[in-house]
Amino acid sequence: MTAARQKFDHLKDRTDQIDDTELDNFWSTLAPADIDFMIGEWKGGEFDTGHKANGFMNRLNWFGKTFHSPADAKPLVCLDADGNKFSNTEAMNGEASLWMEEFRGEMVASMVYDGKPVHDHFKVVDANAVVGIMNGKGALDTTSGTPRHLYFYLERV
Repeated sequence: MTAARQKFDHLKDRTDQIDDTELDNFWSTLAPADIDFMIGEWKGGEFDTGHKANGFMNRLNWFGKTFHSPADAKPLVCLDADGNKFSNTEAMNGEASLWMEEFRGEMVASMVYDGKPVHDHFKVVDANAVVGIMNGKGALDTTSGTPRHLYFYLERV
């Protein structure tokens, strides 16, 4: 097991709030994801940082994301009452696509929502996991005066 995977598992299993700085530092150690790497089905979760959007995905019964191709991304794969997966197009006004974008000085695979000015950026933990940062107008938490990103993760199904 790599050091990155050990740190990821530790962060993922934490039940206390995680400071943004700790996640920023971990993010900086990871390699950028590319579009080909992101293709597939992913189960998701979020890191609790006290961001205003923490808990939103749980309320949607979010399962994860599925990337069929760069132009066909399902950002909000949710579970219905019977446990069946569906693409929730209402919560974020549509689906998404994958692009390479510059974020924090690096070119990273980024998912761009069709109906909201929101971009999710991805970096690789290992062959089966990525850390994501939700960015963009409406995604930043400015309640403290300093803009904060929402951190989440995906694990390959």
